[in-house]
This record gives sequence, C-alpha cells and structure tokens, in this order.
Amino acid sequence: MGKTDKSKAKDAHSWGPLGSPFAALDALRDKLPSVPVPPAPTAAPPPAKAPARAVVRYERKGHGGKQVTLVEKLELSATDLEDWCKELKQTLGCGGTVDGDAIVLQGDLRTRLPKVLTEKGVSKVTVSG
Repeated sequence: MGKTDKSKAKDAHSWGPLGSPFAALDALRDKLPSVPVPPAPTAAPPPAKAPARAVVRYERKGHGGKQVTLVEKLELSATDLEDWCKELKQTLGCGGTVDGDAIVLQGDLRTRLPKVLTEKGVSKVTVSG
C-alpha cells in the first residue's frame, strides 16, 4: 500500500473558497412559506359484490400426489377469478392458479380458507372432501 498524502487528508472536509453549497439554502429555509399537508385519501372504493356461495374441496388425484384445495361454484367472470386467485394466494401465503371455473390453491387449506372467504363477503361456504 502506498503512503497517504497528509496534506490532502487534512483538507478533505473543507469546501474551499466557495463554502458549503447548501449554506445559502439553509438561510432561506425560514423565509419559505409552509406547505399545507395534503388531505388524507378517502377510503378505498367498495369491493365488488362477492359471490353468494363457494364450495371448498380437497383433492390429491390428478395433481401428482400433491395436496390441493379447490374453490368452486363462485360464479365469477374469468378476470374476477384471476383477481380472487391473486388475493387468496397473497392472504394464505400459497401458490395457486385458475383452472376452468375453479381456483386451485396448493396445500390443504380446508381449515383456513372458509374464514378468508367469509371475510371477503361470501355468505355460504361449504367444505367437502
């Protein structure tokens, strides 16, 4: 390693003849008008109407021996099913996909899923399988 130049190290924090570039701005801070705080955003728009019923079913066949939980009979459009699938995956911390008119979630979620569905506004949740 080379020797450090002590004369440069001594002047490392000095700003030279110009001084600090922010010193003038700091002096102007008191003269600036205060900015009003923007109003808080209003509540989120009401969620879309939830389906009246859902059937939660546990399955292992046809999935390579893996456990999956199906949510059927939601009677939602394809885009709404995708949105519901995304929200359920985030809420439950699992993987999932939309298969036809059913949402397929990875793992055995028969105990946790009905509570989440009722919180989302589904009035009747049937657990089978």
